[in-house]
Amino acid sequence: MAQSILFVCTGNVFRSMAAEYALRAQLGQPSAYHVESAGIEAKPQKVHSVILNRLRLKGTDPSAHVPQTLTKEVIQRSDLVIAMGLGHREFLQTKFGLHVPLFNEVAFGKDEPILDLHEALPNWERDIVEAREYVESVIDHIWDSIPALKARLSQFSRHHDPRKP
Repeated sequence: MAQSILFVCTGNVFRSMAAEYALRAQLGQPSAYHVESAGIEAKPQKVHSVILNRLRLKGTDPSAHVPQTLTKEVIQRSDLVIAMGLGHREFLQTKFGLHVPLFNEVAFGKDEPILDLHEALPNWERDIVEAREYVESVIDHIWDSIPALKARLSQFSRHHDPRKP
């Protein structure tokens, strides 16, 4: 049975979804990993065209993506849960008692979050060009980090009991 990796962010339409599709695309098929993503506040919504277009340029198409809400059941079917941001890591610790690494921690050994648009640019609506460039840079970072993440997965992949820290 394949190892299962779960990326977690807020709405499951940007960072965790980009990580899911980037890893899937770069693993190829067949893969030793099952990859999915979820959001702690996921709601039914479409992926923004800036995100879709950037991922399509990379060679993957998330247009059929449906945001998935993070639940105990989703966590229980995952061997490795990876948080995209500090708030997600704290949420997983508080709500589920899980100690999980950040994306950049798995990829590079750095305890650094990948910030959401509103965290990096609190007034992002004032400069849509800057906002688009930030979103594209995050997708580029995630995509470009996948080889490093793949190389270090064995250090993190191990079955965990979601009821224990």
